[in-house]
Amino acid sequence: MKRLFLAGAALALAMSLGLSADAQDKKTLAFVVNGASDFWKAAEAGVAKAQTELPNYELVFKYPETATAAVQQRLMDDLVAAGVAGIMVSPNDPKHSTEALNRVADNAALFTTDSDAPDSKRIAYVGSSNTDAGVQAGELMKKAMPDGGKCIMFVGILANDNARERVEGIKKSIAGTKIEILDVREDDIDMARAKRNVEDALAANPDIDCLAGLYSYNTPRIYEVVKNAGQLGKIKIIAFDEDPITLGGVKEGTIVGTVVQQPYQWGYEGMKMMAKYLEGDKSFIPENKLIIVPTKIIDQSNVDAFWAELKKQQGKS
Repeated sequence: MKRLFLAGAALALAMSLGLSADAQDKKTLAFVVNGASDFWKAAEAGVAKAQTELPNYELVFKYPETATAAVQQRLMDDLVAAGVAGIMVSPNDPKHSTEALNRVADNAALFTTDSDAPDSKRIAYVGSSNTDAGVQAGELMKKAMPDGGKCIMFVGILANDNARERVEGIKKSIAGTKIEILDVREDDIDMARAKRNVEDALAANPDIDCLAGLYSYNTPRIYEVVKNAGQLGKIKIIAFDEDPITLGGVKEGTIVGTVVQQPYQWGYEGMKMMAKYLEGDKSFIPENKLIIVPTKIIDQSNVDAFWAELKKQQGKS
């Protein structure tokens, strides 16, 4: 009777997590993001594509209710309790979440993406070199401000490796120039706070030369505030990722350029890699456990071609 109760409880939990009843007969692989953002739509499309090629698995894509390590961890614990076989996660605050991540890794195949947790038992990281991406953003800054200037940067969670490494890459790239980073402002993936951060920065620094958005949603907030202030084209805007507002600004020339990742590939290739691992094939995992998906710079010269390819990946016309 107790065994039947536990099985019933596991099924109920699986259903509450959006896993189909059919998932009980298949291994389930989950992609867990760090917070709600349109950036993840491309990864979700990649996971959907992988599902068509992995009929023996149930693939699910999960957003935590809020962008905190505690909420994300509860979501993963619930997935493990429901019997998930593998989780790919963009971990929040990985430096302080090692024990919790290891608890997941003890019960499911754990991969990281977007932001790594190298001190955990994760099997491999699949994603960008955020340091290299930061260097590319620094190249955009140098192109936009050859004689130097003052810049403020905006980011979601500075404790995450992706944010920290991007900042480090930018500073490495601009070393020896007259470009000065005045501040890095954090918003905890809160859209209203992200906008206020830009408004406050602009009010306190009316002579600022450059604003840089390090997370996908930061640049649209920057664009909105700078446009309302009548400063488009005067303040240099440096971006990350491929929000439609960002790409539109690049196309019209009001945003210098954006460093884009390949989240579609994280979702598509990441799920297929996890399935291979569970089937006993570990040959694709390099010795350093880093599977790097390259980033690239998008500016006016290539934005149309990139945007068309992005829409194709996401099944849009």
